Amino acid sequence: MPSTPLFSNKTKTSVVIATSVFLLCWAAAPVKGHVGVWAPGMYCGKGNQEGVDDNNSNTISQPMHNLTRSDWWFHHHDSCDQFPPPVGEFLEIPSGGELTVELAVNRAFTTRSAHPELGEFTNGKNQMGPDGISDEGCIWEPNIHTKSELEAAGTAFAISYVDSLSRVTPENLVVFSVLYHTPWRRLATYSVPKLPKCPTGGCICAWGWVPNGCGTDDFYMQGFRCQVTDPVKSAKVMVAKAKPPVWCEDDLTKCAKGSKQLLYWGQQDGNNVAVEGQDLDGNAKRPGYNFKMGFAPGAQNDIFVGSVL
Repeated sequence: MPSTPLFSNKTKTSVVIATSVFLLCWAAAPVKGHVGVWAPGMYCGKGNQEGVDDNNSNTISQPMHNLTRSDWWFHHHDSCDQFPPPVGEFLEIPSGGELTVELAVNRAFTTRSAHPELGEFTNGKNQMGPDGISDEGCIWEPNIHTKSELEAAGTAFAISYVDSLSRVTPENLVVFSVLYHTPWRRLATYSVPKLPKCPTGGCICAWGWVPNGCGTDDFYMQGFRCQVTDPVKSAKVMVAKAKPPVWCEDDLTKCAKGSKQLLYWGQQDGNNVAVEGQDLDGNAKRPGYNFKMGFAPGAQNDIFVGSVL
């Protein structure tokens, strides 16, 4: 007598369909993590897989820690510097205006996605849920390394007046805008000083931040092809050579004046700032885009050689 099959053909089909649906849903679920910028002109905007347009990419938002200079510079360690934006696409920097970008843990939570899940915050949500806060009060969902908006570390944009990543150096990559109390919300608006025009092939820009506690001494840096719109017309206006920032919370006369570099921190080599001990609040010193490192909020209007008027 033939044995009775464990599944009928109809049951087998149902199992296959259910399994396929589960796998599709699982694959489509946005992977969460830390925070990056999502905007036109970005490197690694579609991920870091050749020929793949990944709507669920979060590679560029991943932090870097204890890497060599050759690996952390513009996210070389995961090949993000090898995935430029489409030809002719630039991040437009409005001279003397405002630049609005999206901060998010994943492309899926931005308008750069084909099927965005948009919310007020960087994880596609409209509120900071109580389930995403540690016993110490640190927000880890989304992972923004802070206990509150007031304590968020601050982020910055920088510009280099060269047309390729290979020509960018710490000295010619100049911070032009600082936004205190970020990352926090998805939409972030940066004030821009009156900038001169870029070379024919455009400029290279970068965005960065360094968390102020609540976890590992992470470091973030990502690249953009950018173009200054409505630039200063005078050919005599230039951006000055950038100097490393200096901790100056306890003495403002120590602050580096004028054009400053991005903060490079927590790596095996290539760091441009070293701090130790405690700040005036009794916490471990952490460099950040704030007054403690000599960064004023908003447009950095002191970065020029020559008058921008």
